[in-house]
Amino acid sequence: MMTSLFAGGPAFTRRAGLAAASLALLFAAAGPLRAEDAKDPLVAKVDGVEIHQSDLAIAEEAAGQIPPMPPGAKRDYLVQFMADLILVSKAAEDKKISDGADFKRQMEFDRRKLLMADLMEQVGKAALTDEAMHKVYDEAVKQIGEQQEVHARHILVRAAAGDDKASKDAEDKIKAVIARLNKGEDFATVAKEVTEDPSGKANGGDLGYFTKEQMVPEFADVAFKMDKGQISGPVKTQFGWHVIKVEDKRIKPPPQFDEVKQQIEQYVVRKAQADLVTKLRGDAKIEKFYKPAEEPKDEPKKDEPAKK
Repeated sequence: MMTSLFAGGPAFTRRAGLAAASLALLFAAAGPLRAEDAKDPLVAKVDGVEIHQSDLAIAEEAAGQIPPMPPGAKRDYLVQFMADLILVSKAAEDKKISDGADFKRQMEFDRRKLLMADLMEQVGKAALTDEAMHKVYDEAVKQIGEQQEVHARHILVRAAAGDDKASKDAEDKIKAVIARLNKGEDFATVAKEVTEDPSGKANGGDLGYFTKEQMVPEFADVAFKMDKGQISGPVKTQFGWHVIKVEDKRIKPPPQFDEVKQQIEQYVVRKAQADLVTKLRGDAKIEKFYKPAEEPKDEPKKDEPAKK
């Protein structure tokens, strides 16, 4: 929820406070901002202080979450946001608030934070090349290695865990199903008729491609030992009794570049930023005038004597 600075006026979020304070100081200390580009039109003046289109873009980011509204209403909202900012900051200047030590310390922190954010953005953009992204993709594909997948169908007869009678009945039913399949009946057709797996009713028991880790061990152990086209014997899992048919086996293909491009972009940007910070830390002389926290020590394992 946003709290209104003035009744009926634009709202300021807690997160917007730093940016709003920085903007306010700029307006009060530097006077009117001049547009150097004809594409940055003057949209309003507040006691002679100019507000340009580019100022509204900054204000929109500082204002936080803005309620949905038509473009014209949104512009009015942002102009009022800027007007309030200019007027209140000027009133604060008149009271010499910006001369206080705490205010100056906060503004210096904000200045550094804004500089850091801008540099990080520049470093991230510079690192985001097609060559860098494809290099990350190729290395990731190599690390994945070859992973086998099975494409299978199954028919399930459910049995509650711990109910021996229900389990025996389900086993007998699945054996009868297997007898039908061994006589040549179509697996998908039989699955639609008798399976108690809801999705299998619609798609003929088709599970698609899966890796061994994606299935419960009892099911996966059988499926991955079977040959293409083979039908299993009765298979018991926590869900009941199954019969499995392996439709295909293959090496899992890696995801296409475009499918993971967004994740790659995030990785490349963050790595470039982290590398910059690591280098700057390594080159800097950082002095701490207090006793740093001690690194946590590994707890000795049970039956292992503590190291002296």
